[in-house]
Amino acid sequence: PEVKKFVAWDYVVFAGLFLVSASIGIFFAVKERKKKTSKEFLVGGRQMTCGPIAFSLTSSFMSAVTVLGTPSEVYRYGASFVLFFLSYTLVIFFTAELFLPVFYRSGITSTYEYLELRFNKIVRLAATLIYILQTILYTGIVVYAPSLALNQVTGFDLWGSVAATGIVCTFYCTLGGLKAVVWTDAFQMLVMVAGFVAVLVQGTTLNGGFSTVWENAQEGSRLSIFDFAVDPLRRHTFWTIVIGGTFTWLGLYGVNQSTIQRCISCKSERHAKLALYLNLLGLWTVLVCAVFCGLVMYSHYKSCDPWTAAFISAPDQLMPYFVMDIFSSMPGVPGLFVACAFSGTLSTVAASINALATVTFEDLVKKGFPNISDKMSTWISKGLCILYGILCTSMAAAASLLGGVVQASLSIHGMCGGPMLGLFTLGIVFPCANWKGAIGGLLSGITLAFWAGVGSFIYPAPPSKSIPLQLSTLNCTLANSTQTLTTMAPTVAPDRPLLADTWYSLSYLYFSAIGCLGCALTGLLISFITGPTRGEAIPPVLIKPVCDPFCFWSQRLKAFLWCGVRHEGREEDFEKNLSKIANKTGTDDTFKNSISKENRHQSAGYNPEENSDT
Repeated sequence: PEVKKFVAWDYVVFAGLFLVSASIGIFFAVKERKKKTSKEFLVGGRQMTCGPIAFSLTSSFMSAVTVLGTPSEVYRYGASFVLFFLSYTLVIFFTAELFLPVFYRSGITSTYEYLELRFNKIVRLAATLIYILQTILYTGIVVYAPSLALNQVTGFDLWGSVAATGIVCTFYCTLGGLKAVVWTDAFQMLVMVAGFVAVLVQGTTLNGGFSTVWENAQEGSRLSIFDFAVDPLRRHTFWTIVIGGTFTWLGLYGVNQSTIQRCISCKSERHAKLALYLNLLGLWTVLVCAVFCGLVMYSHYKSCDPWTAAFISAPDQLMPYFVMDIFSSMPGVPGLFVACAFSGTLSTVAASINALATVTFEDLVKKGFPNISDKMSTWISKGLCILYGILCTSMAAAASLLGGVVQASLSIHGMCGGPMLGLFTLGIVFPCANWKGAIGGLLSGITLAFWAGVGSFIYPAPPSKSIPLQLSTLNCTLANSTQTLTTMAPTVAPDRPLLADTWYSLSYLYFSAIGCLGCALTGLLISFITGPTRGEAIPPVLIKPVCDPFCFWSQRLKAFLWCGVRHEGREEDFEKNLSKIANKTGTDDTFKNSISKENRHQSAGYNPEENSDT
């Protein structure tokens, strides 16, 4: 069970990652020192190209949670995790074709600006606060989980690595803004893939080649991928991964500030869409690497599982333990893997800090102080980066109370991201939704998602639903002993409430679907009860006519399903009028299609304060 700890060369390789990341921040701070506007700092002046944005998106969302957690999931539950490639495909398609065009054409900096344009300030503020809570919680897991796993296996100092992560990310975010974050992410993506490839090559070689690894995985039932059971209580089936996974990742991609902020920093909508589709290739690559690492790891430990044998204390430590085991005679390579894991951490934390600073500045600071100068705006943005860097690093302490990193992180995204997805879907797809429906839907979605999510943390699903696969300790011996390890007798399960084996045992991947559907359905119901919004009062740029591809044969049917929104016909005159009014009243040119109160008042029975009809 004893494996070597870090040596000098490992520290050199690992420190190199932090040095390069910090240097990129300094480079952009010097290069862009004359560009002092907050927009230049927060969205790169909208001049980014698709390549670095694609790398950045992949690196940000394939964090250390993926590097450490996914191989462990495959090792314990089998390779069904690879079905996420279908979820990723659906998510990128819906993001690129449904959500991105609306956000990009609106010219917004924060996604939550859209909610004020479509509904009102109350909806925007509520969504902003939920996003801030979600991101700080998630970032705490991303910082803490790899630090703990690496500390207990490699001897790397726990709080030293937590502090280093927070300091370096805050440093290059504060100095270089979004451009530094994007280019650092691109570099870290290359480091992540290099670490995976090194583990795959060495692990496969030590285990007799690819064919042997495949045979061992097949014998251990790790290749039973397609389980078409429709039971929503089962942890991972085809349906939970494809349907539940799509809802979860769509909340993370389609309406998440961190993603949309990168996309709207592109020089054109075409570049933004191309960045998303290129990013899909990156997601597939990292997913396949992580799944195969799990299979190689199982082949290596098929007759002596380090977790069951208590050589390690948590499943998330399997990957670092495996790396230190197979690279024990190759100084520097374990440092490359640690750099790989921390590349994911750095990129995610940096993206979170930058997105949090943007949302807070645009949705809270500018609302309270609309006339601050550009120079002061930039300094405030940098101050917010420092504040959120400290908060996210501090939140790492609370992350120790949560379970496995993959399930914990996706659960948080599901509980918060699902209702947010439902809220934006209400605004973009349903012109009839009003602000009362939006608020009511958001509250009901949050309530349902947190009810199921928190209940599942308190009363975990029984093993019959999660179905972990068999692990063997047949060839394990305890340290300084020749005695074979024996398995302890199972303990008696404690009493559980009635909901524990039904509602609380739902697959964690369905939390997002529950929140999204609960928000959308409740929002529509309340909107119809309180008086739906008139379509004529909504600028077409805020609504995506999703019915068009399905009604191409009938213009009349399309016009009926537009619910009064002027997508064609009088749209040009309408938007010209709005532009004149926007310019006359001095409205910020980020959104020239702001709705005219004069036009609103012309609608009989319309209440301009509530944006709805009586």
